[in-house]
Amino acid sequence: MNINKMMFQVSQDALDQHATDCLVIGAFEEQLSDDAKSLDKALNGKLTKLLESGDISGKAGEILSLIDLDGIQAKRLVIVGLGKKEKFSLDGLRKAVLAVTRWAKATPVKTLTFSLLQQCKIKETSIATLIQAAGDALYQFAAPKKEAVKALDLQSITVLDANADQTVKNAVAYGQALVNGMSLTKDLANMPANMMTPTDLGEAALALAKEFPNVKATVLDKAQIEALKMGSFLSVAQGSVEEPRFIVLEYKHADNKDEAPIALVGKGVTFDTGGISLKPGAAMDEMKYDMGGAASVLGTFRALAELNIKTNVMGFIPATENMPSGTAVKPGDVVTSMSGQTIEILNTDAEGRLILCDALTYATQHKPKAIVDIATLTGAIIIALGHEVSGLFGNNEALTAKIKASADSTRDHVWEFPIWNEIYQPMLDSNFADMGNISTGGRGAGSITAACFLERFVEEYPWVHLDVAGTAWTSGKEKGSTARPVPLLLDFIKNYQA
Repeated sequence: MNINKMMFQVSQDALDQHATDCLVIGAFEEQLSDDAKSLDKALNGKLTKLLESGDISGKAGEILSLIDLDGIQAKRLVIVGLGKKEKFSLDGLRKAVLAVTRWAKATPVKTLTFSLLQQCKIKETSIATLIQAAGDALYQFAAPKKEAVKALDLQSITVLDANADQTVKNAVAYGQALVNGMSLTKDLANMPANMMTPTDLGEAALALAKEFPNVKATVLDKAQIEALKMGSFLSVAQGSVEEPRFIVLEYKHADNKDEAPIALVGKGVTFDTGGISLKPGAAMDEMKYDMGGAASVLGTFRALAELNIKTNVMGFIPATENMPSGTAVKPGDVVTSMSGQTIEILNTDAEGRLILCDALTYATQHKPKAIVDIATLTGAIIIALGHEVSGLFGNNEALTAKIKASADSTRDHVWEFPIWNEIYQPMLDSNFADMGNISTGGRGAGSITAACFLERFVEEYPWVHLDVAGTAWTSGKEKGSTARPVPLLLDFIKNYQA
């Protein structure tokens, strides 16, 4: 798992007095940043001369490292390009921090101090962005290899701010909790499927509750799931020798224990072969991340428990494998969901909605004020949006507006799709059951009809569905979990008001 537990802190020491292994300042194209201008005076205009000579370009992400400079106590000064000043944004800040932190991973520095906040408009958001970017760059998965992954030399990161008031300190604490929650999500989703079975996922939930007394975890076994009559969920599980688990998480704040909770429902398919409707073999190894929604729920719970956020949240995770075998559910089979609605299985690779529908029914029994489900649900959403934007579907304008506001604030982007019932719901009609688990009208609107299927199980409760199939995982050279949408979820919960 994550072998680097990074400590983030804030300091208000003046730039020319702060002792650190490495002090990081920014430069725009053709001009110094506000922080750099302050330091330039202590260095007798050396930074201005470097800019004028072209040694500092200011282009986004470019780095110049200087050592043993008279005028500052830092052993090393790193100047990072911020791009054009008029175009500088949170995305630019993130790019700069990623560049510096990746550089620091390969350099023997123990402490890293960022002085980049003077040019940022909203300080709290900027601090969270800075810390999240550093956490992403420094994350290392302790993969099961013969030679252990080497721990980094870097031990702490300081955010430099002249005021360092309580608001700033709270923002740093928020960023720290966010990184810790995202690291847990990455650890869980990156684990090989033989080491992250439904049982293992349940044990991870119990371990989280043991670490944080304000989190309660209950893990239901197969017999208990059968007693709840979750026939749709169990139909997916029946093809695997690994027994399913249904995980229930509770976070209650002492000030409002009786308040209705926000419900988070996460898809927990710990490995997805497609079942009898078998997937192509290429890149099937990545289907271990089909529990990315579940992992994001656990990561969010870790973060909100660390922050002791003043709201109540419940989490519901149906965990199973989807395997082909002599006992596996077959195309054409009809199953009965916990809600009593019957479902014709037309494609066993549309299994996520089959486990989520029973979890949604269970969630409604706890009378939540809002339900958000998170699932790596459809390949169609990747065709529509690529890998940078998650799909958003919902039945309540006020709730979807809150989600979109958090998405904009955290740069954890979403795009809302319509789920017009008169157009899309008839596409799920079946001659042999209350509904099919995919559209009977062809492959069109695959992500939308999946959302329409889930909508049938949320009753009257405000509900949002996040399809994160394209955003929860990165393929290629940097293959691994992104921990999205933990930033969005944590911000949404922190700022939620009925």
